This record gives sequence, structure tokens and C-alpha cells, in this order.
Amino acid sequence: MAGSSIDTDLLVIGAGPTGLFATYYAGFRGFEVAVVDSLPELGGQITAMYPEKAILDVAGFPHVKGRDLVAGLVEQAATAKPTYLLDRTALTLTEHDDFLTVGLDDDTEVRAKAMLITAGIGKFSPRPLPAGDGWVGRGVEYFVPSFEPYVGRDVVIVGGGDSAFDWAKHLEPVARSVTLVHRRDAFRAHQRTVDEVRASSVQVVTKAQVSQIHGDQEAGEVTGVDLTVDGEEQPRTLPAQAIVAALGFVADLGALQTWGLETDKRHVVVDSSMRTNLARVFAAGDITEYAGKVRLIATGFGEAATAVNNAAVVIDPSAHVFPGHSSEGS
Repeated sequence: MAGSSIDTDLLVIGAGPTGLFATYYAGFRGFEVAVVDSLPELGGQITAMYPEKAILDVAGFPHVKGRDLVAGLVEQAATAKPTYLLDRTALTLTEHDDFLTVGLDDDTEVRAKAMLITAGIGKFSPRPLPAGDGWVGRGVEYFVPSFEPYVGRDVVIVGGGDSAFDWAKHLEPVARSVTLVHRRDAFRAHQRTVDEVRASSVQVVTKAQVSQIHGDQEAGEVTGVDLTVDGEEQPRTLPAQAIVAALGFVADLGALQTWGLETDKRHVVVDSSMRTNLARVFAAGDITEYAGKVRLIATGFGEAATAVNNAAVVIDPSAHVFPGHSSEGS
């Protein structure tokens, strides 16, 4: 489909939870929808970063794994029969009187009557582990999409944020040993998770950094790490067959910043109808900013419905903002 032209009613930029629910909702309103995402899979950050993590704040699900939530959203979105344009990035936006033209990085051109940006934090790339140069994909990973590769292994996790502690908590029952290394005494993770990890068999080493990785880089086999620990003259050597670098990531709105959108600290400013300052362009989810904004998945779902219902009038001037209830059509 590279280099082709696609016509649609609504173009959704971002295939995370908010984008997937918006896709379903556009189909419910009777519109054709296309979805663009720079990642090769659906689900956004959840799929890329924490598919095994338990999500507790989605209405109706007291406890749901990230991958299961995404699977349900994908099944729901499928009712809209969307056109998915994955592993592609939106680069250009041209405004016309009655439609928008968006150019993708594979030369595909999408013409849409309205656009909904649900790009989360934008494109994100992990902060590198200095000692991990040449080891990424050969024993050093930035994300944990599955726990299976870590069964029975000695795992070293580097970082002090939510991802580091979440992965330490979930890998502890399956790994032979888990060590969490952080350069400071203070952590950015939720205190409850920190307390749970400290109460487990996970060894927490603070004021320390991974200074060297041992093993066969060509074969992709890690055997251990050296830790430089404040106050210790000699490096501390630990066995390790897997290293997870959870040092955070750098978010970038990329080409969206060149489209003339009003932004506030890498977020797109919207009004109560989820409209941006550009005609025919709406936004929903974590990427948006307005007074009182709360960044939760649950919030994104509501914003997606609000955005699609208001975009409906732009797509079809004879439509109504309020569509009635979905149960009325069942």
C-alpha cells in the first residue's frame, strides 16, 4: 500500500487504547476510519512496554492484564472494519476546505474529512544504558513484552521508576534471582510497589550503576555485571543472564510539532469538545492538555467518544453530536 492514496471519513493517529476505542466509536457512528501508528503492533505503550502488567483503573475490570485489555479493544475496533497503517509515521498535514491530506513516511497519502490525534506521548525511545552499548538485543532489553525468556534466570533491572519496580515485582516469582539497581536512594515509583518489592526476595542496590557487562556479545550471552557502588572500593560482581534497562524514555511529538497545532509542554491543547486550534483536527488521550486534565486510560476513553461525536458533525453536517446510546442499536 506504500505510495498509494486512501480516502476515509476519519483518520486516527495512534493505535493505543484511546485510538482503538475511537476507532470502534467511529464505526458505531457509521464512518469509515483509518488508523496510523509508528509501532508495528496495535496497543501503543501497553503492547510495547507492559503487556503483562495488571491494570486496575479501567471501569468494569477490577484486574486486567495489559495484553488482555488490548485484545478486547482490538476485537471491539474490528467492528468498524478499519484500515490499519502500522509501522508508519504521519509526516505532513495539508488543510483543504472540505478535507485534510496527511502524508506518511512511506509516501502513502491519506485524505480524511477529519482527523483525531490519539498519539499518547508521541514517538518514544528508551534512554540508553551506557554500559549496554552493543548488548541491546543480546542480553540487554529495554522492555519486557513477555516473562517467559526470564524463567530460571538471574535478572538485573536498572532503574528506579514504575516500570523498573513493576517488572521486578512480576519477574520475582519466575526468575532465579532479581536484582534492582538504581543510582539514587530515592525512587520515582509508587511507594506501594516499592514496599512490595522490598518485602520480596528482590535485592535492591542503591547508589550504584552497572559499569560493565560480562559475556559473549557475539553470541548474545550475558553472564554477569559489575556494579560500581558508592563507598565500595572494588566493583561488585553479580551473576546475570538478562539485563533490563528501565531508565525511562524520551518522548517526541515529531512532525506533529510542524503542523501548527497549539501545544503546551509537548501536549496538544484542546477545548471541551476535544477540538484543537486547527479545523477538522481533534485530539484525545494522554496527548491532550486542558484545565483539570487527568491522564488515565479511563479518561482517554471518554475523550475519544467526545471527540468522535463532535467530529461527526464536521464529517457530515447533517449528523448530530449526540448519537443516542449504543444499547439502542443492539
